[in-house]
Amino acid sequence: MYDILVIGGGPAGISAAIYAVSRGRKTLILEQKEVGGVIGKVSTVTHYAGILEQETGATFAGRLKQQALSAGVEIVYEAVTGVSLTGEQKEVQTANGSYRAQKVILANGTTPRKLGIEGENALSGKGVESNAAKDGPKYQGRSIYVVGGADGAVKEALYLSQFASELTIVHFEETLGCIAEFRNKVAQTPNMKVRTGTRLKAVYGTQQVEALDLVREQDGGVEHVKDPGCGIFIYAGATPNTQLYTQLELEDGYIPVDGNMETAVPGVYAAGDIRVKQVRQVATAVSDGAIAGIHAAAHIR
Repeated sequence: MYDILVIGGGPAGISAAIYAVSRGRKTLILEQKEVGGVIGKVSTVTHYAGILEQETGATFAGRLKQQALSAGVEIVYEAVTGVSLTGEQKEVQTANGSYRAQKVILANGTTPRKLGIEGENALSGKGVESNAAKDGPKYQGRSIYVVGGADGAVKEALYLSQFASELTIVHFEETLGCIAEFRNKVAQTPNMKVRTGTRLKAVYGTQQVEALDLVREQDGGVEHVKDPGCGIFIYAGATPNTQLYTQLELEDGYIPVDGNMETAVPGVYAAGDIRVKQVRQVATAVSDGAIAGIHAAAHIR
């Protein structure tokens, strides 16, 4: 029996657990894979106040984990398979058993969205990728395509440009949706080009990507590009991991909360990218977690 269960070991979940433990609450994090979540897989961490020079997602995630363990947070690596959130005692099930607590903080974030196009699944890991930090070096001296125009996609494209002979950003809108800093860096990088108003329609190959189809938004015209051995990194947004939370009312799949990060179900909080919000950044995730952890800890009987 715990005071507080936190589902998810990303920045929001780690922050929530650290604040809860600091207030004397017995706290457990259930993390499916690795501490850090999505941020642990990015090439670089930018704009967060206090990051180290040349901070990578992996180094940032490592420091999150170490801080939590040093604070006395217990971390168990198990996938959550079910939850019971109503009532005074909450229960969370995994394949190995179940855990109970008075309060639960939902901080298990989002999952990168796939395009759902021909060849995407078959060529995953064989040219179709989503982890620039891990897989970028495999494409040294080859063409690289990055699908997406938001901050995260363009930041990874800038990182990948060091490996590419040529890097092409493919984005369906007419302008990139990233911040000015990243747009300026793209313009100043000689081997980068941008194809706006364009979507990736299909990829072809068996053991590697051999070709791809690009479709123009304006007239529907399709260009078949032969580019054997190229890398295609897809950053097409994300889907909230709320499938198990059928006892909660959702808004477009995300969890509404009040100013204390509490949901409509008493004793259940949500923090980070999984909740309804406008800005999804590491800084706001850590803030959400702090608020959720403090308020959950304050009302333990």
